[in-house]
Amino acid sequence: MSASILKGKKGIIFGALDPQSIAWKVAEKCVEEGATITLTNAPVALRMGQLQQLGEKLNAEVLAADATSIDDLTKLFEQSMEILGGKIDFMLHSIGMSLNVRKGKNYTDLNYDWMQKTFDISAISFHKMMQTALKMDLMAEGGSILALSYIAAQRVFPDYNEMAESKALLESFARSFGYHFGVEKKVRVNTISQSPTKTTAGSGVKGFTEFFDYADKMSPLGNASADACADFCVMMFSDYTRMVTLQNLYHDGGFSNMGMNPAILRDA
Repeated sequence: MSASILKGKKGIIFGALDPQSIAWKVAEKCVEEGATITLTNAPVALRMGQLQQLGEKLNAEVLAADATSIDDLTKLFEQSMEILGGKIDFMLHSIGMSLNVRKGKNYTDLNYDWMQKTFDISAISFHKMMQTALKMDLMAEGGSILALSYIAAQRVFPDYNEMAESKALLESFARSFGYHFGVEKKVRVNTISQSPTKTTAGSGVKGFTEFFDYADKMSPLGNASADACADFCVMMFSDYTRMVTLQNLYHDGGFSNMGMNPAILRDA
């Protein structure tokens, strides 16, 4: 990747928790490519994670914010514009959590209160983020907003539970709100559907290790790593992709277009 393709750009990265997080890798790559950023996560995540260490490493302010709270988002955006000295060029939404998954509830026996919480945290927070940003005139013209998704939004992955519906909703918000952001502010909105990745959250899904190996064999290029995803995000934040919007972009080594790979049969 060419040097400093984000030079002079300002960004907000939501959801980094620890060095295994894709958002953590994205933050590192953005700063490496010349951007200045703020980092944010929910207060409970800041207590549990290592985000302060990343902030010190990148000389980036760490701001606590519950992405489901309009008040918190408003304060976060006000603080970020003050710290960074102007409007924001890019944002990453890397937020997802399911209490049903955490507590081992089967898809056919879900707790609906927990499901509502899953949707609010994992998808509706993205709409709240964009709506608040639009009302505050946060984004600079030509800016880029990304959210991380997964192919379970289109295909059946039984153990992914109601997170599949969350990702489908997330992608729909990107398209629908992306239209309004494009028309009104020339800001682009996209989702990236990433390979199964060994993050703290991903590894907690039942059968993750077995599926990770399966996807790696099925994909012509193998699974895309968190580092490779960070590179892709940087490209999407850069001016090189200024006409790409309303897209769900598969970053999965080709998995999404495969029917069968002979390697699976050989190893059966």
